[in-house]
Amino acid sequence: MTVVRTTEHPSETSFGRQSRIIAFVVAVAFFMQILDGTIVTTSLPQMASTFGVEPVSMSIGITVYLLTMAAFVPLAGWAGDRYGARRVFLASITIFTVASLFCALSGNLAEFVIARAVQGIGSALMTPVGRIIVLKNARKSDLVHAMSMITWPALTAPVIGPVLGSFITTYLSWHWNFLINIPIGIIGFGLVLRFVPDQREERVAPLDFIGFLQSAAGLTFLLAGLEFVVQGTTAVVASVGLIAVGVVFSVIATRHFMRVDAPLLDLSAFKVQTFAMSTLSAGTASRVAINATPFLLPLLFQVGFGQTAINAGTYLLFYFAGNLGMKAITTQMLRAFGFRNVLVVNGLISSLCIGGFAFLSPSTSNWLIYCLLLAAGLSRSMNFTALNTLGFADIHASQRSSASTLSSMLQQVSLLLGVAVAAAVLNLSHTIHGGATLSPVDFRWAFLVVALIGAVSSLRFISLPHDAGAEVSRHKINTSSKPSNS
Repeated sequence: MTVVRTTEHPSETSFGRQSRIIAFVVAVAFFMQILDGTIVTTSLPQMASTFGVEPVSMSIGITVYLLTMAAFVPLAGWAGDRYGARRVFLASITIFTVASLFCALSGNLAEFVIARAVQGIGSALMTPVGRIIVLKNARKSDLVHAMSMITWPALTAPVIGPVLGSFITTYLSWHWNFLINIPIGIIGFGLVLRFVPDQREERVAPLDFIGFLQSAAGLTFLLAGLEFVVQGTTAVVASVGLIAVGVVFSVIATRHFMRVDAPLLDLSAFKVQTFAMSTLSAGTASRVAINATPFLLPLLFQVGFGQTAINAGTYLLFYFAGNLGMKAITTQMLRAFGFRNVLVVNGLISSLCIGGFAFLSPSTSNWLIYCLLLAAGLSRSMNFTALNTLGFADIHASQRSSASTLSSMLQQVSLLLGVAVAAAVLNLSHTIHGGATLSPVDFRWAFLVVALIGAVSSLRFISLPHDAGAEVSRHKINTSSKPSNS
């Protein structure tokens, strides 16, 4: 994306407290968005009964939401620059909230699919533009806290969503899984109006329509293929074919962005080592492990151990507590050890915890399971926050919009890729060992593969310089061993 001139926030000295408030406001909207994506899966059987269709047919509601979101994500950064980040963010909250109401009011599958498609548009704009708002209003010294604030929804919502959704579906009705978004959306809208300043770029290049179509097609086909791998309802050849088409369109779009004068997405952010590693290479692999674990744990407890949904939810509360518990010391840890050391050491600890789940059994002491879940949640939180913050530590103001959009696109890929890898290993192991249902052995292989991916990606961060992101983390490098100039 080419912006001719960037207008910075007028008062650099007034950020501090204001930037933290803005980060919290954006986090509220993110929480609503991510919670919806995890909570809806628990109510699909009840919704199928209401609509008079087979439960498997309801998966289209998830798929159409995902694909609509993928199609419009590449547009988010340009729209935020062209119309103002606050205005687009308010529009995304409004679209998402109103669509949630229509999801709840749907009387048949067709109405529900249309409402979910509109919801996907709101979701596509929300994450990249919300992150742009945070980046524009936070000094580098406040960036760790700000990114930590907008990261917690991605850590907590996938854990509490299935538990909350099961409770709502059991004791109320599936409609409330969508109606719960309305008060959150109204609150978020009011907070944005009250606290987020109206900032916009003075001049923005025209829309790169060709680049938009190519990038949208690439991401849509790629995520469609990964989603069908996860669902397991489509032939493997078809799923792989969709992924291949997505890769081809992505390559075409990349070449287009590098060739034109005013591209929709400015790829120069990938020349920044900290951004490239934390979002594209080692970062994507790390997120595969991060995202696969919340998918595997509920299945392990309910399918592998034969626990009830309530008992599984009790276990996951410790994982949830770990995700929240690390927030209080994230800034201090990064300041003391720096991004490189944290990503390497903490990443290895996180991988060991994931590998530890492979050796749990129904006879394992509950306290041992609780401790492992707590440790896994703590290390997962640190990894997620460090990755998200380092990605923008060295990004120039003119690159923020494109970098935020690119980061959102890659995180969507890593989210589905993590689940797809875990599901593929489970299915492969189950095919080899046979049996009516998944066994603990199948989960053992899945956790070990995910742990290995996490460990290898963590070691990749050794190539970062000692002072990577030091301006953000304020990590001081010991220079006492250097010779004196006197």
